[in-house]
Amino acid sequence: MQNVKEISRQPSPGGRPQPLAFYDGQLWVGSWDTDKLYAIDTKNWDVVDEIAAPGRPFGLAKFGDALAVVVALDDDDRYLFRFRPGRGFDNKVACPDVTGSHLAADGSTLYLCQQGNRRILALDDRGGVQREIALATRCGGFAFDGSGNAFMLVADEEFENLEFARADLRQSPAATEPISTVPFDGRALTFDGSTWWTSDREEGQIVAFTAGE
Repeated sequence: MQNVKEISRQPSPGGRPQPLAFYDGQLWVGSWDTDKLYAIDTKNWDVVDEIAAPGRPFGLAKFGDALAVVVALDDDDRYLFRFRPGRGFDNKVACPDVTGSHLAADGSTLYLCQQGNRRILALDDRGGVQREIALATRCGGFAFDGSGNAFMLVADEEFENLEFARADLRQSPAATEPISTVPFDGRALTFDGSTWWTSDREEGQIVAFTAGE
């Protein structure tokens, strides 16, 4: 397999980026160093908005007319919030088993990764579990493309040897088909309609890439 093809690599506002999601044409990024969300105009890499999160942001996904956010509070319990730019955070709901990290949405369903429980949960609009999808690999992030197909950053037990893979969430365990290797420590995944984005968290950078097929 070839490596993913990097299109750009930019510094993250606030340092140590984790979750990423596109909303209204802007890239929203959660920082672990500041516990803030930042909106970036990716054309010139300007920060056009920022807001303090209720805690450390672990997951982001556009869902409906808002962003769904997984936040770790002081005791590291994880909660789902709704975030609407200009209106703030509301609708606080505990994640199942108060754990979870990466989020993805296919337009109608919100999916929550619980790496410690080795599963992805399909949630209803109140955070209730509709379906459980077992994971046979470690998940560094997942997202859907414009056609509703799921893709995932998969890794081994030591969270090394990352690969960008197709993922079939209709099956349990989720079937994954590696496409490209990821030669850096990627976390989170989002798609802007033509390009994939991930966080090189410990390097404090955000990477845009294509599959490199």
